[in-house]
Amino acid sequence: MPRMLDVSEDVRAEIGDAEADRLLVGDSAPGSYDCTSCRTPGDSDQERTSTVLFVGDETAVLAFAHATCIPSQVVKVAEDQLKGAMRSITGDETPTPEGLMPEQAVLGITSGLVLIEDDLRPALVVEPTGPIARPGTDGRDGDQFLQLLLEQGFQSTQDLNRLPGALPGWSVLLAVGRLHAVLQPGPGGGQVAWWQAHQPLQVTEGWRTAANKSQTVLVFAAPAGAIGQQPREDLLRDALDKAAANGQLVAAALPLAGT
Repeated sequence: MPRMLDVSEDVRAEIGDAEADRLLVGDSAPGSYDCTSCRTPGDSDQERTSTVLFVGDETAVLAFAHATCIPSQVVKVAEDQLKGAMRSITGDETPTPEGLMPEQAVLGITSGLVLIEDDLRPALVVEPTGPIARPGTDGRDGDQFLQLLLEQGFQSTQDLNRLPGALPGWSVLLAVGRLHAVLQPGPGGGQVAWWQAHQPLQVTEGWRTAANKSQTVLVFAAPAGAIGQQPREDLLRDALDKAAANGQLVAAALPLAGT
């Protein structure tokens, strides 16, 4: 049975058509894996799985992730980090980069409905795959993800029972029932993508209906490891409440663009 793998055009271009085809028919892909985004187990026989290619200057490592965590893509990584990850793995022909921190971490997005003020609100939960450094720095100051968002106008959230404030100039782009991007103000005017799906992400009919009704999407963001991949919306809410209680959650209400 063919694996439930997604191989993006960028990944295919890097690994070649022959290897991509072997992956898609299951010849060179593991059935089970540890998701390179949320680090929890996955099964490419049972759930949609993304191929993620980490590329250094001379080395490349193919890893796997839940498609609900991140889309299939190529991620540029420092060569010394990539070689260090490979040295830590022995006897594995298809190693996954455990502990690998890309120079630019990938933002994973999960959609769900969150009960706030007695109403189910459409929400997006953003969590990067690793620490986010301030642009132009070497990352020695630690994870700056939440601080950077606070400087953009997001608000620290300790109580999920209250709606977050609106964030001018930002929006969530939905087209034909699929999530395409989260947009932010551009430096020269207009909007640019803060996050963009490699392939448009499907949302549930309930989420789409709620978004069209309110014309607003709540965006929650937490640092790497604070939320994780949650299989149900009640567990997602529990994880959000925990992150908020730990001071690890920021939020904003963004207008919906599209339908």
